[in-house]
Amino acid sequence: MKTVNMRMKGMVLTAILSLGSLSAVAGKPANYNVVPLPQSIQTTKGAAFEVDAEVQILAPAELQNEAEFLQQYLREVAGVQLSIADKRAKKVRYIELAVSPKVTATEGYVMTINQKGVTIQGGTAAGVFYGIQTLRKSLPIACKCGKHTGASLPAATITDTPRFSWRGMHLDCSRHFWSVDFVKKFIDLLAMHNMNTFHWHLTDDQGWRIEIKKYPELTTIGSQRSGTTLGTNSDLDDGIPHGGFYTQQEARDIVKYAQQRHITVVPEIDMPGHMLAALTCYPELGCTGGPYQVGHYWGVYKDVLCVGNPKVYEFVEGVLAEIMDIFPSEVIHIGGDEAPTEKWEHCAKCNALNLSGTTYQGYFTKRVFDFITAHHRRVLGWDEILEGSPADAMIMSWRGTAPGAQAAKTGHDVVMSPTTHVYFDYQQSQEPEHEPSRCSGYIPVEKVYSLDPAPDSIPAEARKHILGGQANIWTEYIFTEGMVEYQALPRMSALAEVLWTQPEQKNYEAFKERLTRFTSLFEKYNYKYAKHLWPERQLPSRWQF
Repeated sequence: MKTVNMRMKGMVLTAILSLGSLSAVAGKPANYNVVPLPQSIQTTKGAAFEVDAEVQILAPAELQNEAEFLQQYLREVAGVQLSIADKRAKKVRYIELAVSPKVTATEGYVMTINQKGVTIQGGTAAGVFYGIQTLRKSLPIACKCGKHTGASLPAATITDTPRFSWRGMHLDCSRHFWSVDFVKKFIDLLAMHNMNTFHWHLTDDQGWRIEIKKYPELTTIGSQRSGTTLGTNSDLDDGIPHGGFYTQQEARDIVKYAQQRHITVVPEIDMPGHMLAALTCYPELGCTGGPYQVGHYWGVYKDVLCVGNPKVYEFVEGVLAEIMDIFPSEVIHIGGDEAPTEKWEHCAKCNALNLSGTTYQGYFTKRVFDFITAHHRRVLGWDEILEGSPADAMIMSWRGTAPGAQAAKTGHDVVMSPTTHVYFDYQQSQEPEHEPSRCSGYIPVEKVYSLDPAPDSIPAEARKHILGGQANIWTEYIFTEGMVEYQALPRMSALAEVLWTQPEQKNYEAFKERLTRFTSLFEKYNYKYAKHLWPERQLPSRWQF
């Protein structure tokens, strides 16, 4: 009897040790309810797939870039280092990447998970990349102590494709200059949110930020201002020089960095207004001849390019030729916003044009449009260019969605970027004394989430011309990298879902639950984010210190 009891105890002990061994090997379960929400998540029967150090990433040569990203993400998030193979071997469990003709959507993917392996098939390499992002965001964050590594992926099939083809973020590097490293970090944030367009605002009244070899003064002079107005255009100037610019090689490096993440960099050279930095370098390009000074304060300056001066078009074409050489983007943004007419109306050269049936700005836009399209690129401008703009010009609707809707009805391709929903320099709280940005306006996360770039109220034929949307981060009142991140997050997450997920699948309360989990990635990668949705995470009120 004693022997039997000893055997029983041994069997129980063995079972306990076995269970302990299994629990040590099995990772924490993944959660596929990520941001943005995939179109379809179907759970299937069968055991989960365990991601551990024995798993390999299987990818053909053309997907090595994507395989390396998956390898990096798994190491960073799940704490497991996987090797990459290009040939299948027996008795090896794989996460397999492939481009498949069965996935008809260009940016779509299908991810299949079962006990034996994981397969991510995309319509293109971009689709595979977005599948990798979903997998990355579904993983539990590994403990820094290193004790919890790997993950358990429940059996499922995820079928996904974005709603819109233009999913973008804008960053103003003119009002305040941001380092190459930070621009790359910002691009990483776009990749995490399945965005595919980085709108890079490179020139404005307060600084010219891109090297143009034909016009070196643009960076030796135009990239520097001798001071910055404090507050909201007060009479006090800090007198502190501010400047910086990107060399052409640095810009090419950023373009390549973005391309690896399936993000297109769309450069903006804002014209004919917002050109004070350029006029400071070449005063003969203005209607009055100057003198001019790189802008210290914010807002709209009356000095603009002289549309009646032939030298202006020589300058513009010289600049754009180099821009198109640096940036392979099909789309070139020419600005076109906030161009006062006063200087044109009192300029002999402009009046000599004897314009009839068109505006000064319309005349200028048409000439620039013809030059860019002759180089097989497309022109994009803010919605002011609608007046007298060629029918093939793309419109970025910022003064609400109405200009974009009207443009779409007349056949223009449109990107929705209204101040009402996606100006991320606006405040996120109705208690401005606790907000870092001094910019007016109030856009909380819920407001961003409520945007529909192509509502049913727009005729179906016109909706086909709405390519998508983007948010803008103007940096007049944003002067640190942490502030850029804070203003972007978590509102960028809400916009990502607006642009990716079908409207009938959107639910704000469910989104907030998924977003709460998603913030663990912000913290993992040391991004600053606004915590208004999580009061318990915020600093205590100032009076408590």
